[in-house]
Amino acid sequence: MRRHPLALAGGLLLLLVVGFCVLGPLLHPTNQNDVDLVNAALPPGGEHPLGTDTNGFDVLGRLMNGGRVSLQISLLAALVATTIGTLYGAVAGLAGGVVDGFMMRLVDVMLSIPFLFFVLILSARFHADALSLSLVIGGFSWLLSARLVRGEVLTLRVREFVLAARVMGASRWRVILTHLVPNALGVIIVTVTFQVADAIIVVSALGFLGFGLTYPTADWGSQLASGVTYISADYWWLVYPVGACIILTVLALNLLADALRDAIGRPTSARS
Repeated sequence: MRRHPLALAGGLLLLLVVGFCVLGPLLHPTNQNDVDLVNAALPPGGEHPLGTDTNGFDVLGRLMNGGRVSLQISLLAALVATTIGTLYGAVAGLAGGVVDGFMMRLVDVMLSIPFLFFVLILSARFHADALSLSLVIGGFSWLLSARLVRGEVLTLRVREFVLAARVMGASRWRVILTHLVPNALGVIIVTVTFQVADAIIVVSALGFLGFGLTYPTADWGSQLASGVTYISADYWWLVYPVGACIILTVLALNLLADALRDAIGRPTSARS
């Protein structure tokens, strides 16, 4: 972090965002379930530092709750995608030959299909909640992780410690889980960070298009969509704060991921 000032800024910014979303509702409790038309569309000030939306919900409280939901979905989706991609890429890289060629051609075919297209269809077909969105996003965003891990495994599988384990009779899954995955941990950690940033963008896009979470749960994308509707009425507090939250969170994650890639991307000693 000392050698990467931007990484330090990204890490601090990410901590602020997480603290805002997790601890904020405890310091600024609001009612995000009951519509209050009497206090609808109030400008910032008084009991509502960022005003209220057209349903009377406190915008600051809604940003906190929506951010917490968006972060939860994105983190779970990133873990699902990285787990699938890591195992898939490790198996392909260790197998090599025809098996590797077939598995990676399948990845190429799936990468040629628009990711958002599949997610939109599934989101429209099934009831959208936090868990289902996480599984859908994670289930279709593991492809790049698989290619990165497979490339790392191709360099690791010819190392002495892997060859020794195979000569001693270690099974393929033991080699993968005990030797390959731990030594590819640097790539995996960087991948998770980028995956979280990408998932936040996808969740926001789905919410903006109307395929996100349903009332009373809200995410940043659905908040942005409802705010844009009233932008011509000069309700700026419904658009700019949530847009800033999305941009700052993705920026923080990308800065942190870039620094992690530079820091742990160099060759590491093999674990025996």
